[in-house]
Formats: sequence, C-alpha cells, structure tokens
Amino acid sequence: MWTKLKRRSHSITQTQAAWLLMLPFLCVYCVFMVYPFFRGIWISLHEWNLLAVAFNPDAKEFIGLKNYVGMLWGVNIKWSMMSHPVLQISALLGFIASIYFRYLKKINLATTIAVLIASLIFLVFPGFYAGEGGRWFDRRFWPTVGNTVLFVVLTVPCVTITALLLAAATNRQTRAMAVLRTVFFTSSVLSVTVVTLIWLIMFSPYQGLIANITDLLSGTRIAWLTNVNLAMPALVITTVWWGLGIAMILFLAGLQDISADIYEAAALDNAKGFKQFWYITLPNLKRTITLVVVLQIIAHFQVFGQSHLMTGGGPIDKTQVLVRYIYQTGFRDNDLGKASAMAVFLFVIMGAFSILQFVMGKEKD
Repeated sequence: MWTKLKRRSHSITQTQAAWLLMLPFLCVYCVFMVYPFFRGIWISLHEWNLLAVAFNPDAKEFIGLKNYVGMLWGVNIKWSMMSHPVLQISALLGFIASIYFRYLKKINLATTIAVLIASLIFLVFPGFYAGEGGRWFDRRFWPTVGNTVLFVVLTVPCVTITALLLAAATNRQTRAMAVLRTVFFTSSVLSVTVVTLIWLIMFSPYQGLIANITDLLSGTRIAWLTNVNLAMPALVITTVWWGLGIAMILFLAGLQDISADIYEAAALDNAKGFKQFWYITLPNLKRTITLVVVLQIIAHFQVFGQSHLMTGGGPIDKTQVLVRYIYQTGFRDNDLGKASAMAVFLFVIMGAFSILQFVMGKEKD
C-alpha cells in the first residue's frame, strides 16, 4: 500500500509532461525569437547609429515614437487655418450650416453627422503642411511599401493557382506522376542565390533562353531586368518558379485527405471533370487554400534576395522592396533605429494580413 502511494506522489500529469518536453524548445524560441523581437521594438524607440553604439554603448538616444512619426507622418509638420483657405473656410461654413439647419430641423440627424464629419476632415487635414526644413514622411518608404504589396499581390495568386492545378493534375498513384511531382518540387530546395543565378541567365538579353526563343520567332530581344515595366514581373516569375513546390505538396496532402467515396458518389450523379473539381475538390480544400495563402503572404512580404541579387532594387527603385530598404537603412546608412521601426511596421502588416485571412477562412467554414 505504501509503495503505491509513493509511486503516485512521484508521477506527473500529462500537462506537466507536455510542458517538460516543450521546455527546451521554448527556451530556444524565447532566446532567438521573442527577445530579439522586443529588443527590436526597444531599438526603434532610439536614435541608434550602428557604428557609434558599437564603439560607445551610451551613444544611443531615446526619442520615443519619433522614428515612426518621421517614417509614417513627417518631420516638422505644422498646422495653419489658412494653409488652404478656400477649402478650409468652405468646410468651416459647411460645419456651421449643418448645425444651423439641424437646429431648424431642416435635415435629419444622420445627414447632420455625415456633414459634420466631412467638414471636420476638410477643415483639419488640409491645414497640415511641412514647415521650414520639414518633409512629409520618408519619400522612399511608401513607394517601397507599394512595390512590396504589388509583388505580393502578383505572386501569391500565381503561386496558389498554379500549385493547385499542378497538384490536381499529378494527384494519381502512378510512377510518371511521382516523377513529375519530384521535378516540380525540386526548385523549392534550391537556395535563393542559385535560383536568381538561373533566372539571371534566363532573362539575359544576350545568352538567355528567352532571348534565343525570341530570335527563333524573329522578335526583338528584351532586357527584362533593366526595363521599368518588366523588372517586377521578372521577379514574380522567378519567385513563382521557386516557391511552387511547397504549395503543391500542401495541396497534394489536402487532396489525398478527401475521401474517394465523395468522388464516387458524385460520379453516380454524373458530376465529372470541372464540375467535380469546382463543387467537391475546392470546397474540401478551403482550409488548405487558406493555409497556403497565409504562408505565401508572410513569405513574400519578406522578399529580399530576388530584388537584391537580380535587379539591385532598380531600375529607378521599381523593384526596391521593404526588407531590402530595411537592410540598407540599418547596415549601409547605420540608422538602426529607423530600420527597426520599419521592421516593426512590416511585422504589423504581415500580422494584419494573416489575421484577415484566418478570419475569412473561419467565416467560410
């Protein structure tokens, strides 16, 4: 009896065992992920010159949200009632008129509120202007964000749709399909350096495969990577080829999880081909599609190597992306505080897109 009680006193619950097994991972995760994240936020609140702080740890200066304000809003931004006098006076008159007509009961409450809000917007915001030596936001920041968003908007649907079609086409238990799946997945194991080298040769107007095909068709050779309109599509094509394999494998896993009985029942109802794909395959892949889209968004917002190695952000900053700009700001310009602020901004927009996709996926269930 005493032996049984002693054994029970030394036993641990499943929850305690789970925490004990996760403890090594949690320690590593906190050291290499959680601590650097909060450290980055702390650095973003400082004027932090990388070289100066390296030699003198006290060289940093706490400036609060100044890096964020300068990046998103501007420096030395002032407000004046007469900055845009016609617009602001008109807005002020509209504000007064809405209150007057509401007092006379000539307009309803909803209209009054709408006019008041519109009047305040046109009264307040046009009054802001950059003072002497001031500027509106970071002139390279928002165009760079726009380039990154454009890259994501072009790449994510292309990867998702192409990977889904390839997965559906190769979802057969034959030797030929197994070989094709391996071929399509092979590009995903290559490093970004190898991938960009391959496509630098492909897009070369002198010796590239595309240039040779153009010659066969008696066309004009195109300098893809130095063309303002084609440089971004070239990066998108490179990234789609590189990132196709992982998305295809995820879709294959989702397809193989769908019961064959559903397809057999659909075949009895004469639902085949496209109808079967549209009404059975896609609805059963909702969670997988959401997962793939979220992972692609997170990955492609962090694009760096393609832009850095293939175009150097050019031509004229048309392929300059946010991570590359953060890298240049922190390690070329030594402004680690501003670079950290942009990194936090990148984290926020990636988190927002992820939450949006998860919410949309949950609503569809």
